[in-house]
This record gives sequence, structure tokens and C-alpha cells, in this order.
Amino acid sequence: MFPCHFVGYWGKDKQEFLTQRRRGAKRGGEGEKFVWDVVFVGCESVPSLPEDRIAAISAGGFSACSDVWVRLESNKLILGREVFGRVSLFWSQQGGVIWFASQLQLLLEVLEKPEVSIPGLYGYSCFSYVPNPLTSVHKVFSVPAGTEIVWEDIGSSQFRGIYQWGESPEQIKDENIAVSQLQVLLKKSIQKQIADLKDEPVGVFLSGGLDSSIVAALLVEAGVKVRAYTLDFGNVGIPEYPYAEKVAEFLNIPLVKVDASPNKVKNALIPTVKALDLPFGDGVTVPLYLLNQVASQETQVIFNGEGGDQLFAGWTNKPLIAAGIYQAENPNGEETFIQQYLRTFHRLWGYEARVYQPEIYAQIRGLNAQEWLLDALDASFCPSLLHRLRRASLMLKGAQNIHPRATALGFAHGLGVRSPFCDLLLAAWTFQLSGELCLHGACEKYILKRAVENWLPAEIVWRQKRGMGVPLTSWCLNDYWHDIGNWLNPGILSSEKCFFPDIALQIVTGELGGAIQGRRVGESLWLLIMWQLWRYHVFGAKLVTKSWNHPFILPSWLWKKYKQY
Repeated sequence: MFPCHFVGYWGKDKQEFLTQRRRGAKRGGEGEKFVWDVVFVGCESVPSLPEDRIAAISAGGFSACSDVWVRLESNKLILGREVFGRVSLFWSQQGGVIWFASQLQLLLEVLEKPEVSIPGLYGYSCFSYVPNPLTSVHKVFSVPAGTEIVWEDIGSSQFRGIYQWGESPEQIKDENIAVSQLQVLLKKSIQKQIADLKDEPVGVFLSGGLDSSIVAALLVEAGVKVRAYTLDFGNVGIPEYPYAEKVAEFLNIPLVKVDASPNKVKNALIPTVKALDLPFGDGVTVPLYLLNQVASQETQVIFNGEGGDQLFAGWTNKPLIAAGIYQAENPNGEETFIQQYLRTFHRLWGYEARVYQPEIYAQIRGLNAQEWLLDALDASFCPSLLHRLRRASLMLKGAQNIHPRATALGFAHGLGVRSPFCDLLLAAWTFQLSGELCLHGACEKYILKRAVENWLPAEIVWRQKRGMGVPLTSWCLNDYWHDIGNWLNPGILSSEKCFFPDIALQIVTGELGGAIQGRRVGESLWLLIMWQLWRYHVFGAKLVTKSWNHPFILPSWLWKKYKQY
């Protein structure tokens, strides 16, 4: 199953839309009460599928497994999605028909008058992605990862979980046993991922961090031809590529530095928005698009290290652990633990009254962003705090953000995307680990580091974790200063009656909120920019007349002088 997309329907009446509007590999059929039709977009023939499946896609291009699927069972329609969330799956009910598609844009053509989903917009502003099962479009929904939705009749659906991340009652505490078992699991995961490869080279996105370096090392050990790709942001921020160079030199593999300069990023911005399909507000998305673009010229399969942080508690969990302990001892404190977790997304939650115009704000006031976190932080599945945080990372930041956007960017360039850490046996095993083996004192991902310390240079294994240093604030306040006046133009924002017209200026000056400073300035601006560009280039909203009454029309240095006086 190669990179492609599908759109189809299931209902009592045949829909001519597919034959009239879509071109691609088509298949259809009739059941006892329902007819169905599916078109695979971007391929000439229908992929070989299991008998009970009428549509399916694999992120990595595996023919033996699916990451999303549509199947029929005794006149029931079933939409399913695997637990890591690597591929998206959407649906919408239109009259007597259930429409489904692997790409949101394909369903937009079905809707008579598409509308923006206000809950989807609010969720995006809190997390930088739209929380499942919402999408950014009204009456279009996503299938949550690890879930099947079953229809026995139009308008009657049932959700059923197919897998839950849960803490094992018996915990591994012996470090040597854990190291030995983990090494075997990592090697088995790689073997599964390369079993169908011939002699062609594969690409690895190599940040120089621990996870991607492990993947590269395992591929080299397995005898696979590897080409590594890393990002070069120039002289701005803290460069990561020197670490990637050390790994590539150690493994004796070629390394391609991909130019992620401001001009390159700007030119790739709109293609990235279209490729992502849903709005994703993280600054790393466009640089990742550039990585995929370059890699696609030399390979058809790309490997990444995504998922390692979620499996081994790689994000900075220490503040949340402290917050959890404090909350247990002070249950009547100012903020609940879920509120503390919500703050880790560092987006616009808590600033709603300053962000949204009154009409939208009135609709948002009835929504509670904490509800989108409740299932992921359910203590009944993970009684201990660290495992609960890992469950939440897998279900939220992983399945709803990191994995689907990685696949979407790869598919846009015809690449199969393989993530060795997205291995169910490996992931389930990590829930047997005692907390001390994941977070050993101040050392995060301790047991993973111990398991691979002989596979990579010590400097790579034991250096402190840093996120990808995309210099968004520098770009926005310098290279993109004039562009912000177009992307977040006050005249356009005023007419759309969603965000306050001067929101960009409020962020730049620090007047929106005290916590939005430094890197948060660029992250907040980028969040809004990606939403606005999604509205125009995916959703299809029409641009209105721009205003010229804003500070971004001046050179940034001149505006700063003007502001001083």
C-alpha cells in the first residue's frame, strides 16, 4: 500500500459524485441494504486488500498491515485507526450517506456549504492541533487513534476501543533485565520495518538527538543502505546539525544538510499547509516539509525517530511530576493537575478573551479544553504518575500531532514513512518499566540510554534533551516582519470576526500576556499564521480587502524607533 488517499461513501442510494468528480482507481459494490463506492486518489489500480476491507492505507507502505481501514461486516460499516495515529481518517454524514476519506480536503468537496468548526478552532488554539474527534470543519469528524466506529444503520454509530495504553501490574525493576529485553525489542522492531526492502537506499531524518540516532544505528547494523538528512537553520539559534554530523561520521553514512533558511521556509509555507490537510501550528512543520522534499529525490522510504519521547518519558516531565505531587498534597490549590498539563502546550489557552472577538468568544466560553485531556490522563489505566504522563503523550502529542503530520508530509512527496518506535510490542513493554528506569534522578529516558550506550558516541547518548530549535521568533520579528502584515492583516481579521484585528501587534509587544515572551512570541504568531493560511488554501475561504493601517508596513527597526519615542 503506497502513498495515496481514498474517498468513498456507504448509503442507501448511489452517489454520482465519485464518478463525476474524482479520478483514480475505483471499486464499489452492493450489500443487502446498502451500496458503497471507493476511489483511491493518486494511483492507477486498487491496492491489494484483505477480503473484508474496501479501503485501507499504511503509512510505511506495508502490504500486510493497515494504519487506517474501512471494512464491511454483515451490512455494518466500520472505520478504524491504529493506536499510534500515523494516518488520519475522516467521516461525515450527509443525508442518507456516510462519507469517509483519508484526507479532509476530499470531504470538503462533498459539503454544500462548509463551515469552520468553532470547537475545532478553539482546540487548535490550545494545542496547535485539532483534538480528536473534532476537525477544523463543522460536521466533519476524525476517527480517534486506537478506535473503530461502527454503523449498523445511517445515523446510528458506536465507538469501540481496539487498544488502550495501560500500566502493567508487574513492573520491571532490574536494570540489567530491562536493558537486555529492550535491546532485543529495538532490533526486532527494525527487522519488521525492513523485511520488505530490497537493496534500495532508505532515508533517515537525523536530528542528532537520541531517537533518530538509534534508528540510524540499527539500520546500519542491519545492513541497510542509509542516507541521512538533517536541517540547517543557519547561524540563528542553537544549531543541532553538528550532532547529526557526529552520528553520521560515527556510522559512516552520507549526511545531507537541508537548507531551512527563512526564504526557503517562506517559499514552502503554502505547499506545507496544503500537504498537512489539517492545520498544525508547530514551527517544525515547514522544515520537515523541506526534509521530505529533498529526501524524495533519492529514496522512496524514510525512517524517523518519532515516538521515542512518548515511549520513554522524553519530554520534560519533572515539572508535571512536581505539580502532581503538590496537587496530591494540596487538592484545593489554585490550579488542578489537568490545568498544569494543559499549560505544557504553551499556546493560547487562558487568553481567550484577548484573542477572540465577542461573537466567537461567546461560543467558546461554553467549551472546556480540559475535557479533551480527561481520557488520556485517566488514572484508572495508569495509577502511577509517570506512566499516566506517558499514556497522555502517546494519545495527545503523539497520535494527534506528531505522527499524522509526519505521514502527511511524507505522502505529499510520495514517501512511505516508517517509525520504528511505533511498534506495539515495544510500546506495550514500556508500560512494564518501573518509573525509576525511565526517569533516573534528573536523567530522562534513562533505560533507553543504557540500552544503546555502546551503539553511539557517549556525547550523543547522554547529552541533555533539546527540542528542535526552529528560530520562529527571530524569523517573525525580522525576516517575516512585512509578511505578518499580510498573513495576519488587521483588515482581514476584522472582517472575519474571529481573532481581534490587532492580535499580531499585541503578541509582538508582549501586551497579550506575560507568559508570551521570547520563543513563545514566534510560536503564538506561527499558530495563527498556519490557521489563517489553512483557511485560504485548504478550506477555501476568500480573501477580503487588506488594511494598510498596521505597524508591519514599516521596517521593523523604524517601528521600534517610533515605539520608543
